[in-house]
Amino acid sequence: MSKIKTFPIGGIHPDKHKITTDSPVVFAGLPEVVTIPVKQHIGAPAKILVKPGDKVKVGTLIADADGIVSSDVHSSVSGEVVKVEAVEGGVGYVEDMITVKVEGDEFEPSIDRSPNISREIPFSADQIVAKIREGGIVGMGGAGYPTPVKTTVPEGKKIDTLILNGIECEPFLTADDRLMTEKSEQLVIGAKLLNKALGIQNAIIAVDENKPQAIAALEAVTKTYVGVNVQVCATKYPQGGEKQLITAITGREVPSGRLPADAGCLVQNVGTVFAIYEMVMKNKPLFERIVTVSGDACLHPANYLVRIGTPVSWLIEQAGGLTPETSQVVLGGPMMGTAAFNINAPITKLTSGVLLLSDNLVARRPEAECIRCGKCVAACPMGLQPYLIGWLMHDHRIDELKNTHVLDCIECGCCAYTCPAHIPLLDYCKLSKMELRKKN
Repeated sequence: MSKIKTFPIGGIHPDKHKITTDSPVVFAGLPEVVTIPVKQHIGAPAKILVKPGDKVKVGTLIADADGIVSSDVHSSVSGEVVKVEAVEGGVGYVEDMITVKVEGDEFEPSIDRSPNISREIPFSADQIVAKIREGGIVGMGGAGYPTPVKTTVPEGKKIDTLILNGIECEPFLTADDRLMTEKSEQLVIGAKLLNKALGIQNAIIAVDENKPQAIAALEAVTKTYVGVNVQVCATKYPQGGEKQLITAITGREVPSGRLPADAGCLVQNVGTVFAIYEMVMKNKPLFERIVTVSGDACLHPANYLVRIGTPVSWLIEQAGGLTPETSQVVLGGPMMGTAAFNINAPITKLTSGVLLLSDNLVARRPEAECIRCGKCVAACPMGLQPYLIGWLMHDHRIDELKNTHVLDCIECGCCAYTCPAHIPLLDYCKLSKMELRKKN
């Protein structure tokens, strides 16, 4: 095993709460209806191709990518389209969605449902990228950037290193952990597909040291695959941030305001890479994903394989339902996730977790005066001064914010987590970024 690596600046060590690490992925089942958003990605919403009364199967294309930065959307169930309308999403925004009444579970015949692992890669680089586009695959680590766009190297740039992000540093979440443990060879083949698409032979699977089962499974598989290796990283949050991970793995830094390609790297979440394997080798579009349902107020924490469009509330019921202790439902992780505005909203391609949290974890304490301790500065993985950003934003001194480099903030929440005065520094950073972007 190579030396354990990490990033050099800032970071914190929140309680891990990885209570579902040993919970195998189980199929969540099918609800009575699914409601599928046509925008589950950064960029333009997909163009709706169906209307009420249409019949669809699992994997049917129901919305077509509208432009380069967009992504196809496929039905996750078989049945009848009953509504095409604007619906309130999980964070309160009204979005166009397609509602399908579930009738059986009939797949498109082109999807290979056999359990056999497809190892031979007969496709060219262009064919691989085209298949990724057809599969509606997006970044599943949270950003949702359309994967075919990210996989296309910008003119004048050169990628020499592919990094598979298996860090999953958010507390409670274990979806990626279980994926790496249970589907290790398929994941490695997915890395080989991306290597071929990029024209390189250097894929590194970065795994947090707190995932021993995943590390063992991946190291056993990579012994038989050239060009794919495992790198164990120290348990530190936010190790899974793209810029932090690139520095940890390669020693390179992504320049301020630039992209990983400027450091010769492409970073893909392991869930995305597995989806690439399934689409390219099995012709299976992205219509389901693993979701961790957990939290200190959750009765039966588990890792579920969930069809896109499944109501969050329905999934919560599979894990025992809302409990009296539940103070907040969070979509994603507790550090960077979002409080659910509407728990009847659908699971999307970007939903890594559904957390039921008690007041012990989410209650905000009264804000006090800054004591100039500097803990927020020491914790910031981007080397910023969160206390200064907070002061300037509080006083609405927007022009002065330009010199704080707040646009480099990755919104990890380390500053707010460490602040002994309970100042909402993350909120101030987010507001600062919004104000500066409005002025530009």
